[in-house]
Amino acid sequence: MALYEKMVSPADTSDMPDDLARDVPANGMKFIAANGLQNAGDQVINPKTVLPWLLTAQGAPGLAIALLVPIRESLSMLPQAALTPWVKRRAHRKSVWVAGSITQGVMALVMALAAAALDGTAAAVVVLAALAVFALGRSLCSIGSKDVQGRTIPKGQRGQITGLATVLSGIVAITLGLGIRWFGGDDLPTSVLTWMIAISAVTWFVGAVIFHRVTEPVGETSEESAGSWVRESWELLSDDAPFRNFVVVRSLLLVSALAPAFFVSLSAERGDGELSGLGPFLIASGAAAILGGQVSGRLSDKSSKSTMTWGAGIASLILLAVMAQVTLAESWATWALPVAYFLITLTHTGVRVARKTYVVDMAEGDQRTTYVAVANSAMGVILLATGAISGGLAMLGTMWALGFFAVLGLIGVAMARALPEVSAEAPAKG
Repeated sequence: MALYEKMVSPADTSDMPDDLARDVPANGMKFIAANGLQNAGDQVINPKTVLPWLLTAQGAPGLAIALLVPIRESLSMLPQAALTPWVKRRAHRKSVWVAGSITQGVMALVMALAAAALDGTAAAVVVLAALAVFALGRSLCSIGSKDVQGRTIPKGQRGQITGLATVLSGIVAITLGLGIRWFGGDDLPTSVLTWMIAISAVTWFVGAVIFHRVTEPVGETSEESAGSWVRESWELLSDDAPFRNFVVVRSLLLVSALAPAFFVSLSAERGDGELSGLGPFLIASGAAAILGGQVSGRLSDKSSKSTMTWGAGIASLILLAVMAQVTLAESWATWALPVAYFLITLTHTGVRVARKTYVVDMAEGDQRTTYVAVANSAMGVILLATGAISGGLAMLGTMWALGFFAVLGLIGVAMARALPEVSAEAPAKG
């Protein structure tokens, strides 16, 4: 796999069996392709851009639109700890990813059918129900992907693979954004969005076929009882200090994930139209994915801890700069807010790639499965709480919410310094 060797830096495979080490390039390309296809589909089934645009066009109530992000984000994380015993009973974990990918594809088709046949509240109910099941499929992919990646890809390449998959999604997002602007812009017919969603289902079906072809070694299995996840999750968060600290830091680094939506709100409050169209949103997201995916992947393999920390710190500074700009030089908002939106999305790409790499590198075997599941379930709860707090502050004004996220991010940066280095290329202390 000469192409793989050109895209990904070499890594130490001496602790891997010879046959598994030989399969690393082929497995790596399959990872990039399968996860890239999933990420590309995510650009279409996007609760921050495409879906709200679609439901608005369908005449759905505002409550339905407000529920899109919480349903998508929380339900993709909350069930993971409960699903862990079921996952651990499988010697081959790639089937978990395949099941999740097929589920997402089927639900994308259901959303498309709802958009084509229904409108108003009826369309909203079906889309939200399908999105909930879609999110459950996403949770399976999250567990399965990190577990299989940890088994088949050596440290030093995992971040790059995640980054390259992100780049592929960015290319798709920019293509969609430019296409939307070219073929209709703000007057884009709903039928076009419906077809976009329907066609996006193919990305998950093809991704499932590719991921199924990953050469995965037979792993250890566990026969834990279905209810053991509650006790295990609590004990892990209580007794495992490094893992608990990672979860706390990750929750404080939500600044780059949740703040961008408030940039749009801030722009709307001031009557700016730069970010009002669907196309520009997708283009900005895609450009950030392309630029940030490759760079953050390589940086994460060197030190995922540092990449997370720097990303969150820069995101917090961007928020403070936006608050200052709006307060002191409001006339600049026409171009400053779109630029800030792109920059904060770029930092989020780095933080997201880095924390995925960090959790895969910090554990081995079934412990990795447990870490991923418990961390994501905890984040599901934290997302709901953080969303409620920021939403309440936003009622006082968007600036209050931005200030809240900036403070959280700076606290997270301070606490992240205490996290241990887990990356293969991280400099040794002392």
